[in-house]
Amino acid sequence: MAITEEPITTPTTDRSIDGIPLTPKEVGLDGIPEFDTVEEERHYRKTHLAGALRTFGRFGFSEGVAGHITVRDPEYPEMFWVNPFGMSFRHIRQSDLILVDHDGNVVYGTQPVNRAAFVIHAAIHAARPDVVAAAHAHSPYGKSFSSLGIPLAPLTQDSCVFYNDHRVISEQGGAVVFDIDAGKELASKFPDGKAAIHQNHGLFTVGETVDEAAFWFISMERSCQAQLMAMAAGDPIEINDEYATYTQQNTGFHAAGWFSFQPMWEEISRSEPELFD
Repeated sequence: MAITEEPITTPTTDRSIDGIPLTPKEVGLDGIPEFDTVEEERHYRKTHLAGALRTFGRFGFSEGVAGHITVRDPEYPEMFWVNPFGMSFRHIRQSDLILVDHDGNVVYGTQPVNRAAFVIHAAIHAARPDVVAAAHAHSPYGKSFSSLGIPLAPLTQDSCVFYNDHRVISEQGGAVVFDIDAGKELASKFPDGKAAIHQNHGLFTVGETVDEAAFWFISMERSCQAQLMAMAAGDPIEINDEYATYTQQNTGFHAAGWFSFQPMWEEISRSEPELFD
């Protein structure tokens, strides 16, 4: 006959570390902040825009004067804040940012705007009221992948974020988009979704916050890199539709994009506090 013993249990209330009882605690995560004044929200958007640009610089997304991130002004949503033409991503402060209207006029600041930034981003902001921020840069893997003219495949959990939620745009592909009508045509091919691959050009991502748009761009760039490496090594196996859809729905929503950028924001804001100047 087997002998059994009752397990010895110690009430959790008898255990503590540094005087704190080891009992179940209520935990939670901070979400996208809400603001009491438009001035507070503007400051938040501008500082996070400067931080996102500096983060892009750290990742090596800058190339000459190409690349820009925009965010709508919370009080005047028909205008957007953007990095000045020709300024290094790595050095941008929130006070360097310029405000541009949809006609291309700089209405706040004294530096010029990149014509391509105005033409494309103004068209996207005008066509899509849901877009608060948009990001584009001539990142190495994004522009390499864009030359294939194919969508990003669901090869990894990370790439599933973009599953059935991005577009491939061939119109104006490879041409510098300076013409307003060309920008509108490009925007018309991007009516929904979080990202677009512009053929022979590179990646565009959008979001309800600067943080979201920036993280989607970083994640898409790395997913392009992973797919190019997998294709070079052999014949990659795609994640099936059921799993890819499930992953997209559970990791590809707006708040998830915002939250995923927060470690990068913490790093850049603590190590480079001059971005607040």
